[in-house]
Amino acid sequence: MARIHKHRKGRSGSTKPFRQAVPKWQPLQGREVETQVVGLAKEGKSTAVIGAYMRDQFGVPDVRLATGKTVLEILQENKVDPRLPEEIANLLRRVVSLQSHLAENPKDLSNKRSLSLVESKIRRLAKYYVSEGRLPGDWRYSSETAKLLLE
Repeated sequence: MARIHKHRKGRSGSTKPFRQAVPKWQPLQGREVETQVVGLAKEGKSTAVIGAYMRDQFGVPDVRLATGKTVLEILQENKVDPRLPEEIANLLRRVVSLQSHLAENPKDLSNKRSLSLVESKIRRLAKYYVSEGRLPGDWRYSSETAKLLLE
């Protein structure tokens, strides 16, 4: 499949090992994994960070395999899910840093282009998340409110 903003093809990425059962060496059971995930979310960690933390600190190779639910599903069940989808929040952080950079360096044309590409990606993702119901129907991106949305 081709890249969005480049005129070249992408490379295939790595794949997770195929597993159907929880490994015998996994120290935590499903309920314990869920409580740890909720605790980490209350500390303010994102879903990707929670998954990596569970893997590295607790020896849980796959939260979905251990509990039958994804990290986001666990957070939604316990009503601690993030206000914005993680993908959009990360892109908004990038927009804020690019805007501060361009305020100091207004002639940096490559980063101006980068900013417009990131903003267009946010708009495409927002349309998707509105249709999925993860964002309110009246949600609109604007560059002025990007800082406010992250707080």
